[in-house]
Amino acid sequence: MAGAAVISALQNAAGRRSLPYVFGGDGALVAVAPHDQEAASAALAAVQTWVRDELDLGLRAALVPVSDIRAAGHDVTVAKYGVGEVAYAMFAGGGAAWADREMKDGRFLVPAAPVGSRPDLAGLSCRWRPIHARNGTIVSVIAVPAETVRPEAFGALVTAVIGVLAGEERDGHPVPERGPEFRWPPAGFDNEARAREDAGARGRAKRQILVESAVGRVNDLTGARAGGFDARRHRVDAGHNSDFRKFDDGLKLTVDISADACGQLTALLEHAAAEGICRFGMHQQDAALMTCIIPSFRERDHVHFIDGAAGGYAMAATQLKSR
Repeated sequence: MAGAAVISALQNAAGRRSLPYVFGGDGALVAVAPHDQEAASAALAAVQTWVRDELDLGLRAALVPVSDIRAAGHDVTVAKYGVGEVAYAMFAGGGAAWADREMKDGRFLVPAAPVGSRPDLAGLSCRWRPIHARNGTIVSVIAVPAETVRPEAFGALVTAVIGVLAGEERDGHPVPERGPEFRWPPAGFDNEARAREDAGARGRAKRQILVESAVGRVNDLTGARAGGFDARRHRVDAGHNSDFRKFDDGLKLTVDISADACGQLTALLEHAAAEGICRFGMHQQDAALMTCIIPSFRERDHVHFIDGAAGGYAMAATQLKSR
């Protein structure tokens, strides 16, 4: 929820849904235009305060100019990857990873806003329950190129990894073809209420979320529609509009795969690491989590961020660093 809040706040501050971004589980990378810098800084400052006050977590934020990245000998290139009704950004060139390291070293930081500040998190939602593995295990993977490796060698590794997943149901997609199931009461509705309203109006927000979720559940069971909302189509789109695999100066995956495929994937990555092609981290769990940005339930361009339910990318990143 904290990581997705970064994306939601920046999109709302810029007044656009088309900002290039990558969800990283416990954070996010977002590209903003120079004329959005002031609004982005205010949004990042408020998100840090909201995450601390409402979720009891620490969040770092930085605004790193692309000119500084290029001056350091790196680049930021962006591509669009279309899935379902939406498109996700992919970043390459080494600049995003450099910016992340600079932030963690205390440079380019955006200070948190005063206590009580709230970002605009309209559309941020967290109602799905954990999605349990159907094929064996949910595996979160981060694989990044070694410092001296040729891009072609790392590209060949990525192709090989995707080849392993091609033998799995839906290429390892952790969300079922018909999408996750509506449940009532919805999971995570307390956090969504915290995103919607301050403490004084939170009870009202919770009641509204519960009513909306009940309508969605009934509509899904009966096939009826309410106010233009098609619950069954929404479920299917939720699966299709999911970022279970992405590229952010490295490959990131959260996949539902068999024990055999997990063994193949581990062996492939370990061999590549021994050959000096990559560094990687993997973490296994029995379920995945989905966090969403849904500007309108009547539209189909809602986006869904996938992570492992027991640490996911954060644990994979910890393992990667330990290597």
